[in-house]
This record gives sequence, structure tokens and C-alpha cells, in this order.
Amino acid sequence: MSVREFVVLGTASQVPTRHRNHNGYVLRWDGEGIMFDPGEGTQRQMLRAGVAAHDLHRLCVTHFHGDHSLGLAGVIQRINLDRVPHPVTAYYPASGQRFFDRLRYATAYRETVRLGEQPVAADGVLARTPSYVLEARKLSHPVESFGYRLVEPDGRRMLPERLAAHGIAGPDVGRLQREGELNGVTLDDVSEVRRGQRFAFVMDTRLCDGVHALAEGCDLLVIESTFLDEDERLAADHGHLTAGQAARAAADAGVRHLVLTHFSQRYSDPSEFERQARAAGFAGELTVARDLMRVPVPKRA
Repeated sequence: MSVREFVVLGTASQVPTRHRNHNGYVLRWDGEGIMFDPGEGTQRQMLRAGVAAHDLHRLCVTHFHGDHSLGLAGVIQRINLDRVPHPVTAYYPASGQRFFDRLRYATAYRETVRLGEQPVAADGVLARTPSYVLEARKLSHPVESFGYRLVEPDGRRMLPERLAAHGIAGPDVGRLQREGELNGVTLDDVSEVRRGQRFAFVMDTRLCDGVHALAEGCDLLVIESTFLDEDERLAADHGHLTAGQAARAAADAGVRHLVLTHFSQRYSDPSEFERQARAAGFAGELTVARDLMRVPVPKRA
């Protein structure tokens, strides 16, 4: 059975706290694992969350500030230590190639795994698989930053009443799905489009076109809300979002489930992020992330 869930390894911005590890996230998607922004302590959080190096197929770094990337060295070395049997690909801003190189080879170790490097220089598609398309969009931060979006191809939902009306049952249903037509009956006659699921990961950024493009129509949107609304000026100065800004962007984009994360250490009450997100007009499912929590991708509507 396929699993689609988002695993939160850490939720702190800039510095960890007693209750929040540095950033780190893993999206499980049909047998693949995509890690986002491994900060310090990610290996230990993986152990606590039950995520193994063997689970990882892609590493996506939004930008090269330490709280989003200093754990990359340990994760890459762990992938090699555990001799992960499949190739792993790393995505990161091309402008930060020197930082990636330093992290990849921060210390001596034996390379046993083929790690592909795919630096990101502009908006566009990064990878296509039968299960999803991985895209990147540029964000607005003091250093170059990209958000990531995963889109499942649209499928078809078979309609039992229409199948019955045309006398199609049993193995003939599969044949019709494979061939597109059976005895004059087309797939359009007995099915409807089932929109593919959509996921986006948006970290350090001000509001910009990239935020809206990444969030559009998402079933699950994970987005930074470093500051509360009363600190909006501070958020803009440092290239971040507030809870209200993130929630309004999600509401405008028709997001089904919103996950807020990347919280400043200045705030001790996480419930205030939820209150401000609701006050901003987001009415869908809402999660204020906690370390080691798992968030399922919503079932198809």
C-alpha cells in the first residue's frame, strides 16, 4: 500500500530551542523519500522519527543558510555509510555550489553511493517520474532561495453506474483503461478526470510570485511562518513571512491542508500562529508543526 505523508524532523528557525530542532523534513511518496532542508541534528531526528537513510531518494535544499543546510554533510555521509542501494539526487540553488561542495566534502569519508548533483538556476521542472513531477520556483530572500512543488499526473476515476449502463464489468474494465476504447465505448464515456495530488514546500521568503505559484491548488502546503503578524516589518526586513501572510496566500491558492513551520525562538506559544492564521481567513485543515509529527497528504477529494 502506498504511503503519502510528511514527516517533520525540526521546526526551529535560525537557532534550535529546548523543544524545536533545526529544520528537517521528509516527504514519503509511494516508496520514495524526498528530504527538505536538513539542518543540524537531522540524523538524530531521523532516528527518532523512524526515517532511515535507505528511505531517501532526493535531497532538496531551498537555500544555504545554516539552519536549512548544515545537516547536509551528515546526511550525505550517512547515505554513504549505510550504502544506500539506489542513486540519490541533490537539488540546491546553483549560486550556492561552493557551499554544497564544502558540505559534501566537509570531512573524510568513503563514497559508496552515486550522488547526483542538480543545481537549480531558474524556475522549471527538475524531475519527472511516473508518480510525480518535481518543480522549483524562485523565492524572495536575502540569499537565493527556491521552493519546491510536487504534482501527481491527473488520472481517471471509473464511474460504476456508467460502466453498468454500458455492460462493462470484470476484466473488460481493465482492458478499457489500457486501450481507451472497448466496443465503441470510450474511457470518457465511463470515467471522469481525477486530479493528481499536489504538494509544495515553501521556506524562507517574503510574499512573491513564487509563493503563489507554488501554493496554487495544493492538497498539502508546508510553508514558513517565522513571525507573528505584529512583527510584519521585521519579517519583511529579514525576508520572511508572518502567520497571517502565509495563511492568506494559502487561502487565495485554495490549499486544502496548511502546515505552518519554521518558528522564531522569540515565540513560546504555538497556538498564536493558529489563531492568526484563522483570523487571516484560512478555513481549511491547519497544522502548526511540531518536531517528530507526521502529517498525511489529504485523500483525494
